[in-house]
Amino acid sequence: MDANAVLDVGFDALVLAAKLAAPVLVTALVVGFVVSLVQSVTQIQEVTLSFVPKALAAGVALLVCGHWMISELMTFTHDLFDRIPALVGG
Repeated sequence: MDANAVLDVGFDALVLAAKLAAPVLVTALVVGFVVSLVQSVTQIQEVTLSFVPKALAAGVALLVCGHWMISELMTFTHDLFDRIPALVGG
């Protein structure tokens, strides 16, 4: 197993982690921005007003994108298991 193979597997894993985290993070970012914009316009500074909508939106994003996320993870795992003979030099 050479350094290029390790770097390739590590890079693929980092790209997959970014792809899987993106829907939830982007959703929370957009909802957080909208809520903070509404809070600054109305001058309501309530902590739960910013937390609850972000938590609900992240849950909805997981429900909507969950199947895709699991299938991407399974595809990566199958590809990784298929690479094992080449990685160990066989």
